[in-house]
Amino acid sequence: MGYEYALVHLLYTIPPAILLSACYYPLGTRIDVYKILFLITIAVVSTTPWDSYLIREKIWTYPENVIVGPTLFKIPLEEVFFFIIQTYNTSLLYLILSKPTFHPVYLRGRRLLYDARRLRLWRWLGTLAIVTAICMGAVLVKRRTDGLYMGLILVWAGPFVLLLWTLAHQFILGLPLSNTFAPIVLPTFYLWIVDTVALRRGTWVIEAGTKVGIQLWHGLEIEEALFFLLTNVLIVFGLIAFDNALAILESFPSIFPRLPVLPSPWLLIKALLTPVQAYDDDRIEGLQQALARLRMKSRSFYLASGVFSGRLRIDLILLYSFCRVADDLVDEAQSPDKARDWIVKLVRYLDISYGEKPSSVSGYVLETFPPFAQPALLLLPTAYLTSKPLYDLLKGFETDLNFTSSDDPFPIRDEETLMTYGSRVAGTVAELCIQLAYYHAFDISTTDEIQRTVFAGGRMGIALQYINIARDISVDATNARVYIPTTWLKDHGSGPEHVLKDSSGLLVETMRQRLLDSAMHIYGESRGAIDYLPAEARAPMRVAVESYVEIGRVLRKPGYRIKAGRATVPKLRRLRVAWRALNM
Repeated sequence: MGYEYALVHLLYTIPPAILLSACYYPLGTRIDVYKILFLITIAVVSTTPWDSYLIREKIWTYPENVIVGPTLFKIPLEEVFFFIIQTYNTSLLYLILSKPTFHPVYLRGRRLLYDARRLRLWRWLGTLAIVTAICMGAVLVKRRTDGLYMGLILVWAGPFVLLLWTLAHQFILGLPLSNTFAPIVLPTFYLWIVDTVALRRGTWVIEAGTKVGIQLWHGLEIEEALFFLLTNVLIVFGLIAFDNALAILESFPSIFPRLPVLPSPWLLIKALLTPVQAYDDDRIEGLQQALARLRMKSRSFYLASGVFSGRLRIDLILLYSFCRVADDLVDEAQSPDKARDWIVKLVRYLDISYGEKPSSVSGYVLETFPPFAQPALLLLPTAYLTSKPLYDLLKGFETDLNFTSSDDPFPIRDEETLMTYGSRVAGTVAELCIQLAYYHAFDISTTDEIQRTVFAGGRMGIALQYINIARDISVDATNARVYIPTTWLKDHGSGPEHVLKDSSGLLVETMRQRLLDSAMHIYGESRGAIDYLPAEARAPMRVAVESYVEIGRVLRKPGYRIKAGRATVPKLRRLRVAWRALNM
């Protein structure tokens, strides 16, 4: 009896588990816990018979003076714990690195798959390489000579790798290297070091006559290096296959209308076996465009979107895409009359979507709107969004057009007008976001709770719009727009014309701070309502709010950083704000 193997865990595997757990805890969801438990169960069940065989055949052994004593099918409990802790650590690292990834955009339907010829080539090359490795392993096992251990590793791990490769090669090849390469290489290299220490101390021993005798470096047998590499490949490929299945389930409500909180293994397998011909390529391309639009137009909300999950994340990205496309159609129109024409067409789009003949929406959109705008309109989830906030949003766009009017070129006359404008262009969007959060919630809330939270969300939207206006005073002035209330400027003996001439003077800075004072007051009144959101939306929504409010905090301090005429928040600071918001 001894504690040498237990000390390996105490010194080398448990500390990383604690560190990774602390890092991921604020980001974790129920589905993440399910993934980890699912992978651990498979790891223990699939590895136990193989490991037991190796010990019974004396391919590797554990001296009695290094283990506590209890065993499972001849396997020391410390070794069983290794199956668990390695899977846990590698899974957590994968979850941390893949958290920002929006998996639906990596799906490939029949049309998109046909376009990706290189993907198909790599699929078959990978299949050939895996099958070749399995065959080589079988030959080594049959010989039962120095390559026996190597062969047993290949014939055990190879079929599992081949299965996962067959089911999820789209994601394995398509996801960023931070999702595939990094979570395999980093823990593998670390475990190589741990294994080297253990082999040198004699914590476990590979018997002579079963190994080829090649070392990756002094003290690390090539078989051990391959073992840890392949086990981490299995863990990461398993997680990728899980995410692939989830992406299919979440992206295609026409195929899978309702999803349980935790999809069963059978449902996951059904998703992976769904033929690519059934994928909606138009929806995938629309999601790709929506994500690109979000990444390009709003760094704060793009960062926050990575904390949402499931169909809620998809619908929030689609909602943002619609709002941005509608705004661009109006803002980038060739003339004010053309811009008003777009608003009329957008109103007509809503009329059809919510009243007359929803089935005819597609035809109207394809006939009326330019190609870049069509996916955003066709994918907007109007089935579970109320129409009033969307109509009010278009009224806010009409206010923007009044800046081109010769009769009233400065429509933001007083603070009441400003608040109405903020409510229409931002409060409405906040209300729609909250509607989506409640629609996708697994917990049940009362009507009164929902109404109070939606109202507070609308107020928070106004606060964020004030911050947006305070940030963009100079940019707006170059477009002949002044969103500072005229009455505020008159209190200082000035007017909007002064802002157009000098958008960076003392007066403008005074107005900026007044806008921020109002924004922070509304923010302070409304932020508590976040605690009443559904549990799965609470922390992500707080990240979205705090990421944008941080812009206001930056503007409060002198010497803020300017980029393209706007104050910016450095990326590292945005990450700190998001982390702090997750831990509130």
